[in-house]
Amino acid sequence: MRILAAAAVLTVLGATACSTEAEMRAVDPASGSGAAADASSGEAPRPVPDGEVRTSGLVMVIDDGDGPELCLGAVAESYPPQCGGPALADFDWGDVGSEEASGVRWGSYALTGTFDGTTFTVTDAIPAALYDTMAQPEPEQEPLAAACDDPTTTDTAQATPEDMDATLAAASALPTYASAWLTGNTINVAVTEDAEGAEAELRKTWGGMLCVTTVERTDADLNEVNQELQAALGDQLLTSGSTSPDSLDAQVVFDDGSIQEWADATYGDGLVRISSALVPVE
Repeated sequence: MRILAAAAVLTVLGATACSTEAEMRAVDPASGSGAAADASSGEAPRPVPDGEVRTSGLVMVIDDGDGPELCLGAVAESYPPQCGGPALADFDWGDVGSEEASGVRWGSYALTGTFDGTTFTVTDAIPAALYDTMAQPEPEQEPLAAACDDPTTTDTAQATPEDMDATLAAASALPTYASAWLTGNTINVAVTEDAEGAEAELRKTWGGMLCVTTVERTDADLNEVNQELQAALGDQLLTSGSTSPDSLDAQVVFDDGSIQEWADATYGDGLVRISSALVPVE
């Protein structure tokens, strides 16, 4: 079962049955490469930036003995940490910002340089201690909105944490289940059809605030697309998953717009939203 952590504005599709919860998915493949292809060919393009690029904020640099690497994807929370990515050239750790343990050196840096699809050649490295987060603010996700304007209750005594858990489990078992998320104490559930029937089923375990709405794609539909996306993008893909119904968010090492164009042509406009870990220097 997946519960969307309320983290993006929800566009509600179809009819809404008012009555209250949350869901989030994320999948972690590896990290990146590049060399171009045509979206119309059916193969995912592998773009390589023409000029300088920078990391979108602080990233981890790690050297476990084979040379420094740029960690753009997931980082294991061990000590020392574990991660990997494109090799770094011309990188200098500097006087501040790095740690060492068990033969591993690592630190957080904002990097600028060039990327040839395999190696990131550094032209500027700012350690976290000297990085001005206000100069490059991280984009903030809006919380998911409730799926209806006026959620209602039927029995406030049947609204305990245990009742909520049971209701979320029941929601994920619905054959047309798409997602669920929380807005305050309201459980929100999206299904692909028969919102009234779904609400009636969920009312067997939940008397608190509930909103049930309809969307186009089930959770299983999005999982299938997500798996196809991972296979198609391979080591270009850093993370992929859904933070709102009827959409998938995918971060790649670098996109010049051609991967987004390919995703729109392959899966339909707007279903997959591509973001790039490396962005052109303006």
